[in-house]
Amino acid sequence: MAIIVSNLSIGIDEPYSKAVSQGLVRMGLGPGDIRESYPVKVSVDARHQDRIRLVYSVGFELLTEEGRVKEGPGIARKTQARLEISFGKVPIPQRPVIAGFGPAGMFAALVLAQNGYRPLVLERGAAMEERVKAVEGFWKGGALDPAVNVQFGEGGAGTFSDGKLTTRIHDPRCDYVMEQMVRFGLPEEASRKAKPHIGTDRLRALVKALREEVIRLGGEVRFLTCVEGLSFSSGGLCRVKAGGEEIPASALLLAVGHSARDTFRMLLEKGVLAQPKPFSIGVRAEHLQSDIDRGLYGACAGHPALDKGEYQLSYREGERGVYTFCMCPGGVVVPAASEEGGVVTNGMSEYARDGKNANAALVVSVGPEDYGSSPWDGVAFQQELERRAFALGGGNFRAPAQTAGLFLEGKPGLALGRVEPSYALRVEPCGFDRLFPGEVTRMLREGLLRFGRKLPGFAGADTVLTGVETRTSSPLRILRGEDLEAPGFGGLYPCGEGAGYAGGIVSAAVDGIRAAQALMEKWAPTRG
Repeated sequence: MAIIVSNLSIGIDEPYSKAVSQGLVRMGLGPGDIRESYPVKVSVDARHQDRIRLVYSVGFELLTEEGRVKEGPGIARKTQARLEISFGKVPIPQRPVIAGFGPAGMFAALVLAQNGYRPLVLERGAAMEERVKAVEGFWKGGALDPAVNVQFGEGGAGTFSDGKLTTRIHDPRCDYVMEQMVRFGLPEEASRKAKPHIGTDRLRALVKALREEVIRLGGEVRFLTCVEGLSFSSGGLCRVKAGGEEIPASALLLAVGHSARDTFRMLLEKGVLAQPKPFSIGVRAEHLQSDIDRGLYGACAGHPALDKGEYQLSYREGERGVYTFCMCPGGVVVPAASEEGGVVTNGMSEYARDGKNANAALVVSVGPEDYGSSPWDGVAFQQELERRAFALGGGNFRAPAQTAGLFLEGKPGLALGRVEPSYALRVEPCGFDRLFPGEVTRMLREGLLRFGRKLPGFAGADTVLTGVETRTSSPLRILRGEDLEAPGFGGLYPCGEGAGYAGGIVSAAVDGIRAAQALMEKWAPTRG
């Protein structure tokens, strides 16, 4: 057991040992009372740019009796959470099948493999090596492969992102996720940051190592194998059709991601219950990273104790919000389409975050009141925006773009200054009034103005806005009961971001684990 002491504040020029000393004083202990100490989290307090502070949480392993530790605010006892696994009594007739090998599918497969279930994973996209080659080829002007792209393939959509590992959920499964990520390649120091990230480059290696472990434990992963249909009997799921093959199956964990529109349609046609879900749409806002650092840290920008500047900004009017999302320090804006005739953007950073620009999604919340009340309406709304963006870009996956100064004046065009657009397939000047519904455009302008007052430089005239950002989260939720199975479709476990139950790498992984636990609680591992 460790003692965690939080809110230990030191100046950026002071040594970490001062935070350790503060923690000892707060606990009423001396250096001889502890076996070791280590940083658990560190964040930056930049509310006052003339006296920026580093705020630590420090873990202490004790040599003395725990009862000697003073009680007080910011002092907590922490034990490493362990997964609670309950096994059913009847062996599962067929090995469990998992559709998708993004975060939810990967961690569901890992937990099942670790407990003897030998899962079969069906991933519609390619393995990491082939996927990276196909995506980079597309970014260099090659053809889009609808099966292998930023959205589909080993690792999921997060493989081409900043690899953020922050989450707002407080679930003990998060400890297991982070523990396994460190095991498979996440630097331990990254897991101890207040806003941990792995970067797209290191995430790729981690995903491959995790896949190899699933296979070593008796699982199987089939790439370029899309789920095309499901068959049910009175007893529940009996077959999965994938890659032209009928696969006997007793359980399917559906972890297909937020862009598997053909799978959504197949499920809706079969009668699986779903409902429209709010999501967000907007643009990528691109700045010089040095401007973001200066806006956050003032004269301290560039100090070696400070990470690249990050921000998270939001404003709400009634039920409508505008906010920044998926901020990528030192990153690039990437083409993220998965269908012909549509433009989609995303942001990506490598672990070093050493690029010239920073970018983030600047998005406005939308819901059924904007696009309709049937489960498919949100998907159709996304598709229409992506097609409009494709047309405004002039085709060939060029993206429509507008500088913030002109956008705020209501004038179309690009008045480029210091910020050079990083979108690989070129941008074309446009006016976003022709792309978005009026209320969305109004809120984007309102957000720019308000965020510019909070963060100097955010609404600079040469800030580049590139569209369109539509894949912020799933546009629908596939319903499930308390047993995590789809009502009326026994053996079907919708999970992860695509099913509408998560919003990021860690939360999706946690939901995949939750679905795997539900399956194990119902069925024992197969015999033999």
